[in-house]
Amino acid sequence: MSIITSGIKKLIENNAMALATISKNGQPHNIAVAYCKVFGDKVIISNSHVKETINNLENNKQVSLVVWHKDWETICIGFELKGVAENIKKGKWFDFVCDLPDNEGYDIKSAIVVKILKIKKLLS
Repeated sequence: MSIITSGIKKLIENNAMALATISKNGQPHNIAVAYCKVFGDKVIISNSHVKETINNLENNKQVSLVVWHKDWETICIGFELKGVAENIKKGKWFDFVCDLPDNEGYDIKSAIVVKILKIKKLLS
């Protein structure tokens, strides 16, 4: 059974998120990601241009994702999801992100697959 509920899945798949990684020198790095998909306890992210994030994942696979409802001023719902990420350049997940309609016209380099280990509700 996945720790990602149907409500959190809907929030992830319908809102932009922040993806945080750590460099080999211990420096945090954040990017915005969108059009993510959830399968069980995994969040699948398309990579068409993120270089620093991929470099960071080579040294430290621990990541954090933060998602808030897009109407955060009236519906203040947010979550931090912690997990481990893998950069996948071929196979099932790579093929999956290449075939997403949202990725049409983009040069997809890889799929970033994050296995979620812990979820924390963020309070307003």
